[in-house]
Amino acid sequence: MREADPVRKAEMADAATGELASRAGDTALTLSCVILTMGDRPAEVSRAIDSVLAQRGAPVELVVVGNGANVTGLPVGVRTVRLPKNVGVAAGRNAGVAACGGDVVLFLDDDGWYPDPGLAAHIAGKFAADPALAVLSMCVVDPEGGPGARWHVPRLRAGDPGRSSVVTTFLGGASAIRRSAYLEAGGLPDLFFYGHEETDLAWRLMDRGYRLEYDAAARMCHHTLPNARHSTFRRRDGRNRVLHLAAHRLADDQSRPPTRHLNGEPT
Repeated sequence: MREADPVRKAEMADAATGELASRAGDTALTLSCVILTMGDRPAEVSRAIDSVLAQRGAPVELVVVGNGANVTGLPVGVRTVRLPKNVGVAAGRNAGVAACGGDVVLFLDDDGWYPDPGLAAHIAGKFAADPALAVLSMCVVDPEGGPGARWHVPRLRAGDPGRSSVVTTFLGGASAIRRSAYLEAGGLPDLFFYGHEETDLAWRLMDRGYRLEYDAAARMCHHTLPNARHSTFRRRDGRNRVLHLAAHRLADDQSRPPTRHLNGEPT
């Protein structure tokens, strides 16, 4: 059989490449970013917004949620949602997800920002390549150049933040989540207000067969001050640990066949 002309082979290869690129474009994941704010950090919010608008390679829909606050003076094209009161981090982010339409939703703390303009394209590629990936927890870097905080690495071996890995929880304000999986699992638990709401959602996602990953290449800048500086942190931390474990223990008990006494009666 006669071999095809080299020029013709090159043309056919170019056409195939173009067709694949076209198909990829037709099925490319769309991105949204939700920034939750109480309106008391206008300079920081502007910095966060600018870092989202600076993204290249993948457009990002931006939604700013005013958690009991008016948010004004934002750039054209930025959507705003005003909640009548401070409903907490969990319910506030749920409201942001309800207002946006991206296949993947990025959550960005209002006092954080993205240092890399290629982050959105990187995240879109990660989710497109792995349909089982539900959450990408980002690498939080100290803007002052310090070593960063151990609690920003959501795993037991937190001493090596430059190592990516599968994880079982994530950082809410430095994450990207597949919207369909988020909605399937019921979103963040409103009752928690803040504290451990990410772990509660993470466990529900894993129960459904999804994966969570800590990605050291996806960077977000944020200070290293501990959450314990907030006066209500210890109380909410302890309460939400109990709520989380009780909810999942109840779910386990309901899915487990009843045990029986020696006389055959169910317990």
